[in-house]
Amino acid sequence: MKYNLLGNTGLKVSELCLGTMTFGGKGFWTAIGTLPQDQVNSLVKQSVNAGVNFIDTANIYSEGLSEKMTGQAIRDLGLKRDDLVIATKVRGQMGEGPNNVGLSRKHIFQQVDESLQRLNMDHIDLYQIHGFDALTPMEETLDALDAVVKCGKVRYIGCSNLAAWQIVKSLGISAQEHLSKFISLQAYYTIAGRDIEREIVPMLLDQKLGLMVWSPLAGGLLSGKYGRDKETKEGRRVSFDFPPINKEKAFDIIDVMQDIAQSKKATVAQIALAWLLHQPVVTTIIIGANKTEQLKDNLNSIDIVLTEDELVKLDNVSKLAPEYPGWMIDRQGESRK
Repeated sequence: MKYNLLGNTGLKVSELCLGTMTFGGKGFWTAIGTLPQDQVNSLVKQSVNAGVNFIDTANIYSEGLSEKMTGQAIRDLGLKRDDLVIATKVRGQMGEGPNNVGLSRKHIFQQVDESLQRLNMDHIDLYQIHGFDALTPMEETLDALDAVVKCGKVRYIGCSNLAAWQIVKSLGISAQEHLSKFISLQAYYTIAGRDIEREIVPMLLDQKLGLMVWSPLAGGLLSGKYGRDKETKEGRRVSFDFPPINKEKAFDIIDVMQDIAQSKKATVAQIALAWLLHQPVVTTIIIGANKTEQLKDNLNSIDIVLTEDELVKLDNVSKLAPEYPGWMIDRQGESRK
């Protein structure tokens, strides 16, 4: 297991991060996973034994149950809190009241305390906003996040599911007002969905932000269960067809990955994860599982080395169609490299 610096900090996180959306299962989240505590403990133990030191959860996952079970697993297994990097998130609807959602100062202050209580911890290593809140001024959100850092409840702050301009605007506000700034972005990125390469990836590299990848297997579409000529009644995509994706293009990519996987005695899922690990912008990949076998397969992706020829083949079948202003920037930039 390799450990990478998270953004422009001295904090090292494992190149694979354990995701916890499958923990518990309440309400909407039953479509993703309904793992009981004993199975949660097994997955956490398996991950830590493989070298994973990074665990990502969110207050909204299973209506808070995921956080509670994550903290319980750490205690049940006797793991040292300081050996782990724990990340959680805030924004989602956590109650019926009008102020039980969003990124207001009130909601952030309430939710950081409730997350700490559920995790049974005295601090959160990475506290992330789970998306954009159009009703709350960004200045209010950043000031509230800075406050929870300064009082010791949070070590670092990050964001998720934001546009490049929103992140850069937030960094500018933080710099001007001398507030804690986002050190990382958690975003959807997969070989079958490379949209963030247009604007977000160049911004992350320029601003030295870390990238935490969610849904690296495109909601299970790249797990090996699916293909143009395959039909399955198993997997998340059957009951929860998300994230949206161009499936015909994805099937073309799967065909190429299948050939590479066979040559390496690997799985399609491992090739998809290995491709991400070969991308310089990626800090860590969030992997989740319902079974120990699935987690083992994902963990073993760190041993897959793709050749230059294989990377070219994968790039050719998956690359984005040129869009303006990207193609103009590339054209004008040729003489200035």
